[in-house]
Amino acid sequence: MPNETEQLIEFSLYINGKWQSAEDNQTFNVYNPANGQIIAKVSKASKDDTVKAITTARKAFDSGVWSRKSYQERGEVLTQFASIIRKNIDEIAQLDILSSGATRRKAYSDPARAADLIDQMVKKLHQFAHVEFLPTVGSNHNEVWREPIGVVSAITPWNVPLMLAMLKVVPALAMGNSIIVKPASNTPLSTLKMAELATQAGIPDGVFNVVPGSGAEVGDVLTTHPSVDKVAFTGSTEIGKNIMAQASDTIKRVTLELGGKSPAIVLPDADLDIAIPGILHGFCFHSGQICMSGTRLLVHDSIYEEVLDRLAKCAETIKVGDPQSPDTGMGPVISKGQLDSILGYIDVGIQEGARLVYGGQRVIVEGLEEGYYIQPTIFADVHNDMRIAQEEIFGPVLAVIRYSTLEEAIEMANDSIYGLAAGVWTKDVVTAKQIVKELRAGTVWINDWHTMRFDAPFGGYKQSGIGRELGEDVLYEYTQTKHVHTSLARELDQRPAYSIF
Repeated sequence: MPNETEQLIEFSLYINGKWQSAEDNQTFNVYNPANGQIIAKVSKASKDDTVKAITTARKAFDSGVWSRKSYQERGEVLTQFASIIRKNIDEIAQLDILSSGATRRKAYSDPARAADLIDQMVKKLHQFAHVEFLPTVGSNHNEVWREPIGVVSAITPWNVPLMLAMLKVVPALAMGNSIIVKPASNTPLSTLKMAELATQAGIPDGVFNVVPGSGAEVGDVLTTHPSVDKVAFTGSTEIGKNIMAQASDTIKRVTLELGGKSPAIVLPDADLDIAIPGILHGFCFHSGQICMSGTRLLVHDSIYEEVLDRLAKCAETIKVGDPQSPDTGMGPVISKGQLDSILGYIDVGIQEGARLVYGGQRVIVEGLEEGYYIQPTIFADVHNDMRIAQEEIFGPVLAVIRYSTLEEAIEMANDSIYGLAAGVWTKDVVTAKQIVKELRAGTVWINDWHTMRFDAPFGGYKQSGIGRELGEDVLYEYTQTKHVHTSLARELDQRPAYSIF
């Protein structure tokens, strides 16, 4: 069991429904980005520990203890899982605040949303075509069965640790798979807690395992081991490419949710009273550490300076500070390394000739001087070929680009290796939907940003990924398809194809 001694939280590995120390007893520290202090000590899985988790998951899957349950039975257990999550929201939220720097509003909403995700997935599970009957042709009866894939490995990032793990865990379990999760070393705590709660809900031992550790040891085993049937990854495009290559040796199924540099087009008729705070939300939410953040803003000549002025004034109202405070609008970024990376990109933007309109500095919060805080940062006069317009910064940095014609705006919006999300701000929804047809992105918002529906698919075009999470689509991502043909012909003369022998 995890325990808390003198405010230091301790977690072991979670394998086969039990807390287990790493075989070599190695651990690693988890830091609070709000103050730079150690808040947890976690067992560090080795390659042997990871193989043990995979073997356990394989045994559980092959036994049928979960994989052969009916979808109704799995749905009942998952519903109980959602109920237990709701009873533990405080503890789960605090684990994410402490390790990820998420604000209270965000951290407390995530467990509730995870429970809602389970409820939505159970509903989809009952609607899903587990067996499809094809039209009868002659004396043949044909069915299409959709069965669990087997053992799934999930590798999740540090930015939204709870939800990005659950986006993989929930559909994998719903379809009868076993899963091993490797959470990011910065933020493994809430994922480990969820595995314990899953066991309490009735998920059988070995079906949901969590092995924190390094990518070089744990991650490489999870992407190459022959007993793993599918890899689900959320993270950077560069690492996604490596995972895709590693998984190819054993022809594993792969879903990848990767980077983004999402553009928003502001038309001259946009309602700026709504658009300005919406744009700020788009690139400042969770300190800009969201893959679909709206970090490129394409603004028409006629309103360019007005938009810049209003964005700067609105940015001034965002309180940067302690994520535990209920009135904090933006907490810290995840680490000193990430802070330095963001500040480095700000220097690059200035060197490239962009105009710094607001922000660009580290924030020192009283009483939390060692925390990793940074101002919302707005650049004007950005050209779309600048690094700050093309590379994912993963911080609260906005590149504002001027355009004259709609065709020019659409061309620049699509001029990126990424295609995760995009947006249009306008009062004319008809025109907006015509623009949406031209945008190469998996999610496009009209007059909004970051709003997600659990019954709608999510994923990217181009180098933003492969496959989809959420909606009905995700159930296919965790399912094998089998065609079953039954001949009902009882006499040989009813089988003319056999006459060649």
